[in-house]
Amino acid sequence: MDCCDATGLLSFEKACNNLINDVNCTLDSEDIPLPLALNRILATDIRASLQVPASDNSAMDGYALRAGDVAANTCLKLVGQSYAGHPYSGRINPGECIRIMTGAVMPTDADAVEMQENTSATGDQIYFSKPVKPGQHVRRAGEDIDRGDTVLTAGRRLTPVDIGLLASLGITSLRVYKPLRIAVFSSGDELCSPGATLTPGGIYESNGFVICAMLRKLGFDVLDLGIIVDTEQAIEDAFSRAAENSDVIISSGGVSVGDADYIKKVLLKIGEINFWKVAIKPGKPFVYGRLGKLAEKTAAPPVFFGLPGNPVSAVVTLDQLAIPALCKMAGEQVKPRLQIQAPLAHGFKRHSGRTEFLRGQLSVDDQGNATVSASTAQGSGILSSFTESNGYIVIPREKGDLQAGELVAFQPYDRALR
Repeated sequence: MDCCDATGLLSFEKACNNLINDVNCTLDSEDIPLPLALNRILATDIRASLQVPASDNSAMDGYALRAGDVAANTCLKLVGQSYAGHPYSGRINPGECIRIMTGAVMPTDADAVEMQENTSATGDQIYFSKPVKPGQHVRRAGEDIDRGDTVLTAGRRLTPVDIGLLASLGITSLRVYKPLRIAVFSSGDELCSPGATLTPGGIYESNGFVICAMLRKLGFDVLDLGIIVDTEQAIEDAFSRAAENSDVIISSGGVSVGDADYIKKVLLKIGEINFWKVAIKPGKPFVYGRLGKLAEKTAAPPVFFGLPGNPVSAVVTLDQLAIPALCKMAGEQVKPRLQIQAPLAHGFKRHSGRTEFLRGQLSVDDQGNATVSASTAQGSGILSSFTESNGYIVIPREKGDLQAGELVAFQPYDRALR
């Protein structure tokens, strides 16, 4: 792993690279029915065994004909019709045409379609107001998908449109990776479950709820271990229990330098720490490691992510650091997130030193001009800053004060937070 800088912090960029380079997908795969495949991750490439569309067909309601037969003010004889699912089976001779509807198969002898708006009819005599070009308003066989094409590649998380695309190829089942199993717990004696009576100095636990919700939205198999008390033995027991049933363990709280923060101590006892403390704001006390000394209980040593206890810090570090690595472990192709440049609506002062993820709002006025503004409250405990924003304003670690109108990078919230 890369070492830290003079401040003792690993840069955000190095932390991301280290995580992505250190993990791999080791999951088994399984065959599932197509209707159950939404949000699952493909384990194999999908190649087309047929063409889409299967035949040349009409892109318009109108008349199929030989383009060479039609000049301005031409009259052709109507000899039949072709509807979707009910093709015309006869021939079209010179001087003839057929009525055809959108999606209907083109007759063998026809090479063009004229839309009905450019025609008029008297009995079986069809009048055309202008010339027709070969191929006009014709969808060619295989123009969407040709036989043998790679339609979707392994590692793709399947979308609703993907499901429809696979159905159009007649596919009824497919091979996907089994879900990544993730155990989650929160550490802290001050934490109380929602619905319980708050103890003196207590707070309702929220981190586990938002972490589990984000992970489930990404299709992971989540084991919620709830709240673990702040004792070394309780945390070690939680690690052992989680290691027997999961590929990944995620905790929140207990990773800073307080007297009762035992996560790091326990991890050094039963595993290893790859890095601790990242130059990210919010979320500096982020831990990544493996439970190597519990390997005899598991097929592979589980990966561990220790998130900070402050709610915003937990969400940001999960979203920005852990989730890309989790997606790779789940077999997904990991791609850079969308970022756009937009001017700041207002300036603000800032200390350099850490890459910062401000919760912000991208707005577009009636003229189509975009601006971004930071949420008023940016404290690491103010979870509502997410509900009042639609993305991050990403500030590089070396950047200081920002001025109104200055271009900044804006990253819309990804699927885990939408």
